[in-house]
Amino acid sequence: MTGAPISMMELATELLSCGATVSAVVLSKKGGLMSELTRRKIKVLDDRADLSFKTAMKADLVIAGSAVCASWIEQYISHFPAGASQVGWWIMENRREYFDRAKVVLNRVKMLIFLSESQSRQWLNWCEEENIKLRSQPALVPLSVNDELAFVAGIACSLNTPSFSTKKMQEKRQLLRDSVRKEMGLTDNDMLLMSLSSINPGKGQFLLLESARLLIEQESLDNASNIKNPVNIGQDQYNLAKRHHIRALFQHLNDVGVSSNELPASNESFFRLKLSKRKSLQSHGLFTSVNDTDAVNFYISQGTKKMLSDSRGTQEHALKILIGSVGSKSNKVLYVKRLLEFLSHHSNLSKSVLWTPATTHVASLYSAADVYVINSQGLGETFGRVTIEAMAFGLPVLGTDAGGTKEIVDHNLTGLLHPPGRPGTQALARNLRFLLENPLAREQMGKEGRKKVERMYLKRHMYKRFVEVLVNCLKTK
Repeated sequence: MTGAPISMMELATELLSCGATVSAVVLSKKGGLMSELTRRKIKVLDDRADLSFKTAMKADLVIAGSAVCASWIEQYISHFPAGASQVGWWIMENRREYFDRAKVVLNRVKMLIFLSESQSRQWLNWCEEENIKLRSQPALVPLSVNDELAFVAGIACSLNTPSFSTKKMQEKRQLLRDSVRKEMGLTDNDMLLMSLSSINPGKGQFLLLESARLLIEQESLDNASNIKNPVNIGQDQYNLAKRHHIRALFQHLNDVGVSSNELPASNESFFRLKLSKRKSLQSHGLFTSVNDTDAVNFYISQGTKKMLSDSRGTQEHALKILIGSVGSKSNKVLYVKRLLEFLSHHSNLSKSVLWTPATTHVASLYSAADVYVINSQGLGETFGRVTIEAMAFGLPVLGTDAGGTKEIVDHNLTGLLHPPGRPGTQALARNLRFLLENPLAREQMGKEGRKKVERMYLKRHMYKRFVEVLVNCLKTK
């Protein structure tokens, strides 16, 4: 259930709705989307070889999603050389190893399609280094928020009716938020920070927890001691982490009028990791007012620079963190063990952590959250569709200043950026502290992010660009 397969599935659905005949070649059936493909009546070919090649030969266009299609494309072109002129390749990765897998056929397909400016520049630089001459100028097609999520978020889309206007859906979203937060055991003074992605080093969950620990345990955000990675975890340590009780919480959303399509596929919608007896996290003066040189300046839409701070004397807020996606096929088991071991040594932090399983039904989670964090490391996200989904729900985004994230998130306007890697840990902690103590800033940033999604990242924006790509790919010259 990663971004590339979901995007391809949605593209197939859109083409079917326009009267196209669509066949899907599924290179891996382990991701959990096969039942959804069936539900959407998308024809999945029985094999990835001869049958798929014969089907592709009869097609007007072949759209390959992800650099991992390189091997299939190479085999297809070997089987049917003229087929290269039918292939539009929607590449969704930004790391060098994916380029190295794909480079042998990059110059043979009709057109390359990228998700972000930074990804496009990087791949073109690599092509220049390898002296690869592309057949045509690459296209840029960023991802979008699908209509199902836009509908629940209260953004105008094709699913709206007089009975389900945007205003009505915004009211329902508030009811949904209240219901889910109640089931999570959250109060109005809790700030729920959410991260939805596969759990692996590239997504930066460990560094996120380190930042949260700095905040919760009151370490100086200017002069915090170096945080060392935990030692390798042996089986005994893992068994210790496994013994910690995990209690499932259940969502009851029918009473707020949410479509069954938005209900989680499993009752195990989110979990609380318990390392001790359940107690509510009391702030006890852990968080002080942001009034020093680390305060984050926020730019309102008119361009006036001002600080948005709550008046003194208000009740203190507590940080809660929701991490997904438990059970994802892209998770790294050893990395998950490291996270559990780290939490076992920091009980105050562990009381603030919730977990959610891998699911495509995320509207209820976005509705419940207050802030979204995308802490991707290295080159960052190629694009990061979860970023624009969170913005659609009015969430400010805390993200690394890298990759597609820095193209989507306007620093100090729709969210706050921090450096990737260890240097970003304290910066992220400071940004967390600012948003924790300044609900008005969260609200204003969320509004600006939502406006940006409405301007740039809805389905109509994406498919307007994609139509241009399809037309160019179908040209005979």
